[in-house]
Amino acid sequence: MRAVGHRTHAARGALLALAAALLAACASTSAPAPRVQADREPDEQGGEPLLSKAHVPHAVISETFLTPSAPADNLDSPAAWRAPDGRRWIITTAKGSHQLVVFDGDSGVRLRGVGGKGAALGQLDRPNGISVVDDLAFVVERDNRRVQVFSLPAFEPLAVFGSDVLREPYGLWVRPLEGGYEVIVSDNYMSPGDKDVPPPLAELGQRFKRFRFAREGGQWQGKAIGSFGDTGAQGAVRIAESVYGDVAHDRLMIAEEDTALGTQLREYGLDGRYKSRNVGARLFQAQAEGMALLQCQDGSGYWIATDQFKDRSLFHVFDRRSLEHVGAFSGRVTANTDGVWLDPTGDARFPHGVFYALHDDQAVAAFDWRDIAKALRLKDCAK
Repeated sequence: MRAVGHRTHAARGALLALAAALLAACASTSAPAPRVQADREPDEQGGEPLLSKAHVPHAVISETFLTPSAPADNLDSPAAWRAPDGRRWIITTAKGSHQLVVFDGDSGVRLRGVGGKGAALGQLDRPNGISVVDDLAFVVERDNRRVQVFSLPAFEPLAVFGSDVLREPYGLWVRPLEGGYEVIVSDNYMSPGDKDVPPPLAELGQRFKRFRFAREGGQWQGKAIGSFGDTGAQGAVRIAESVYGDVAHDRLMIAEEDTALGTQLREYGLDGRYKSRNVGARLFQAQAEGMALLQCQDGSGYWIATDQFKDRSLFHVFDRRSLEHVGAFSGRVTANTDGVWLDPTGDARFPHGVFYALHDDQAVAAFDWRDIAKALRLKDCAK
């Protein structure tokens, strides 16, 4: 409040007393407190981009189901797995409850929670990215600065690794390699003086950390085997989370989430070198987020990449080989999506597979792949 020159000291005192009373009254209300700075993600720079105002051509597809809403969990990323009885599970990271939340993949029914806050083996601290390969679940824990691996279906914790080199890990991609697994983790460390500002280009050469996870001496162990990241203006990743690989085409797709620069996808090789191509620079209008890949046996298929609008998320579809844009779709409800997962295996509920997408930090949406393929006229991918 400005002081006005001709007001008396008494008037100023009365105004100050009134302001203090109003502040006290506001403090006593039951309105939720604003989100604290420490809980913000580096890509949350304010503003509410809306698909309803973006005028992007797209198909609208009804969700087959949404799981029960659980805002306190603060869900982030899903991964699907087939249980021994043949049932499909959706295993989802929960940043708020520091758990893995497991849903039935064909109905959305919540089955169980795993973990709880802590640093011991089996505990989690702000789990973010997840990948399921074979019978292993690899989980990135941002605030423990590590990757933890669980054996399925019992969720037995096998090992943790990466805390010696990871600074602010978020996403990951895992593939079987040479009798073990290669794990690539996005490390979204920011400027020391301002957690909202990416580091200078010269400091982005370790944006992604590479690990080998394998049995050694009868024990599962993860070891850092290198890092990579372009430091040029075109190829550097300022804000990094989602990364996904396509071995058949020697390709890593990385979502650049820096909206100030222009959010898009960057193409790297499996060796970690930037391939001098960016995808979707004029397509993504909110924020590039989670990615998935449909891999056909003949080398064809489709990439699905999220544009994280706040009212309804948009999912862009690209040709697997050429990376040409072939269309986009949204759900009727699904919004503010972080992670996604595509399970191409069929069952009675989803004969041609299912696409899962997080909905507004509180639920998982399921889309029947047949509905997506029909709406966008995609080719059938014979399994």
